[in-house]
Amino acid sequence: MDKRKLGELEVSALGLGCMGMSEVYGPVDDAESIRVIHRALELGVNFLDTSDVYGDGHNEELVGRAIADRRDQVVLATKFGIRRVVGGGVVETDNTPEYARAAIDRSLARLKVDAVDLYYLHRRDPAVPIEEAVGAMGELVTAGKVRYLGLSEVNADTLRAAHATHPISALQSEYSLFNRDFAASVLPVALELGIGVVPYSPVGRGLLTGDLDTLRNLPDGDFRLMLPQFQGENLGRNIALAERVHGIAKTIGVTPVQVALAWLLAQDEHIAPIPGTKRVKYLEENAGAAAVRLTEAQLAEITSVVPAGSVSGDRYTPAGLAAVNL
Repeated sequence: MDKRKLGELEVSALGLGCMGMSEVYGPVDDAESIRVIHRALELGVNFLDTSDVYGDGHNEELVGRAIADRRDQVVLATKFGIRRVVGGGVVETDNTPEYARAAIDRSLARLKVDAVDLYYLHRRDPAVPIEEAVGAMGELVTAGKVRYLGLSEVNADTLRAAHATHPISALQSEYSLFNRDFAASVLPVALELGIGVVPYSPVGRGLLTGDLDTLRNLPDGDFRLMLPQFQGENLGRNIALAERVHGIAKTIGVTPVQVALAWLLAQDEHIAPIPGTKRVKYLEENAGAAAVRLTEAQLAEITSVVPAGSVSGDRYTPAGLAAVNL
């Protein structure tokens, strides 16, 4: 697996998003999830992404169990700043220094590690100046509990102010062939500042995986049923877009998810997507994308069949959108 730099932090070109191992995408199986993490490390996928809010701490505990005897193989990222998510997608945030100090100690205890490699502010709390929040995070670096700092879903002005307070290594935001607003507004600033970019939901929350029948029949409890892009006529239009990607993938001789991930990897050498999965077979498919080298002609064709802004519906509910790009 090729490596990429997020600031001074080196990670595998593709990471592993662990959220779905604990919540939002249907039933979970801890034993299978641990097998996925172990297989990821065998394949050279060493960049593991979790958060204290995923499964209300369950995800950090799960990752901690999985890496207990192989900590030295892992670049471990977790997050803080979301107290909880309530009905309708409303996010309650807390960025106070007191909360940051308490949150890292709880995360370290669940993960059973002495320090995390990358610590993100998961969502910004507008009531707390970003300089105050990042300043407190910087104190965690000095204390040896955190190696590098990251932010998630902030706008360009916030990113600049944060980076001026303490070096920011990584910016995590939703970014995919389907959701490209980030590329126009924030990505250029991140790269200008030398901040690596970590796209989450890099295959459009499953729209670009190729499993279109499943998308048409999502089970009750699946988080995506709340999202505008997966509702009514929007879903039909977006599946039609996805089918265009499937056609290109067939021509190239790879899978649709590999096209989507390879397209992202080709956007810049400091981009390291974190596709999530809880099944070994999908992990192996994702990891295979790191070896796919798309030609300039193929990249142009992919971009042309899914033009920026062509996806139907917002990526979050209005309540969810209120918590991002702050």
